[in-house]
Amino acid sequence: MSQLPTHDTIVAISTPPGRGGLGIVRLSGRDARQVAERVLRFETGGAWRSWNARMAELPDTSGHAVDQVVATYFEAPRSYTAEDVVEISCHGAPVVLRHAVARALEAGARLAEPGEFTLRAFLNGRIDLPQAEAVRDLIEATTLYQARVAAEQAAGSVSRRLAPVKEKLLELIALLEAGIDFAEDDIGVASAEQIAARLEPIQAGVAKLAASFAYGNLVHSGLTLAIVGRPNVGKSSLFNRLLEQDRAIVTDIPGTTRDAISETASIGGFPVKLVDTAGIRESKETIESLGIARSFEALADADLALVVVDISRPLDQGDREIVRRARDGGRTLVAGNKCDLGRADIEEAIPVSALTGEGIKQLRQAILDAVLPAGALENETGFITSLRHERLLLESGIHLATAQCAVEARIPHEMVLVELYAAQHPIDAITGATTADDILNRIFSTFCIGK
Repeated sequence: MSQLPTHDTIVAISTPPGRGGLGIVRLSGRDARQVAERVLRFETGGAWRSWNARMAELPDTSGHAVDQVVATYFEAPRSYTAEDVVEISCHGAPVVLRHAVARALEAGARLAEPGEFTLRAFLNGRIDLPQAEAVRDLIEATTLYQARVAAEQAAGSVSRRLAPVKEKLLELIALLEAGIDFAEDDIGVASAEQIAARLEPIQAGVAKLAASFAYGNLVHSGLTLAIVGRPNVGKSSLFNRLLEQDRAIVTDIPGTTRDAISETASIGGFPVKLVDTAGIRESKETIESLGIARSFEALADADLALVVVDISRPLDQGDREIVRRARDGGRTLVAGNKCDLGRADIEEAIPVSALTGEGIKQLRQAILDAVLPAGALENETGFITSLRHERLLLESGIHLATAQCAVEARIPHEMVLVELYAAQHPIDAITGATTADDILNRIFSTFCIGK
């Protein structure tokens, strides 16, 4: 992707495939206006003005009007790509959109590669890497909370969170570089205690941001919840209630569910893949036995198991065996369904009614409480949702810890600097590179060398 030419003008359809009321064809590059003028037929006397729209006709090759369109111009650098951008809003017929793109290609534009508009925004300094990744996450969001988090990241929340940590690290590097390279200018070398005191908040900041991935990963990827239990305890009814639609077939006949059924629901803003499984019991029927085997597979693969029991009667040995097996496999909740029919004394079960909806709110909260890490950052912006970011931060933390040990062992500052630079590189891979000039500027501006 980085080898693509960036001096030419690119074009692509920016709205999803299919038919709709509107569709947008986007042009970006120094010749965006000229290409649009070759493609469209404007009324005479009009002029391009940034952040303004113009009415035009989209003609075919014979000059006959195919569509009435609106062309909006965004002048560099106040555009998504920081280049001249023209967005052509057509009616959303695929044939019209494809025709507009074909005309733009004939007029000198090049078909954009996947993600190339955002790549240009990054290369032109319009956004940084975390913001670029957040654009992708925003497009792929399946819950409103995911979309809000991605929007915050696209606005720079991760970069803002990491900026003070990076600044402190660069200041420490500049301090040690100045002490080594400009000793003749009477710049004092910091003591081991001073260096250690400066390192501590850097380590803490990197570690805290890396730890936020435990929560951020749930926001980004969600979790899998396997609903298991004996036949006729109401697993499918509870599945439908959590999903808020009738997806699974519900009957009074035991063994109705023969295979695992999965759908994704939003619980507290998190995408949760619900898996309704076949009722677990002894069976000699081949198809039902295969379904029960898949129930145990779903149980093993799930992030959380929800064992459903009939709370209107005491637990029997079959229920207890399923609960035991689920707990042996990992995190488990027990939902006591049919509480509207009466409640047996089952202390561990969360009473619910898939029929009336009683207790469903409490069950949803219990699901979140079971999977959220301690001290989750629900109300804090700037947590990371990218596995790439987590690994880079952990790598940086390892080098910072090594630097801390080197300082405590009174190892020469040159060796400490090696680890500090090594800790800086993974952070640069998130926020963007730090150049030698950045370090030198800090040295000279801070210490006034040469006066």
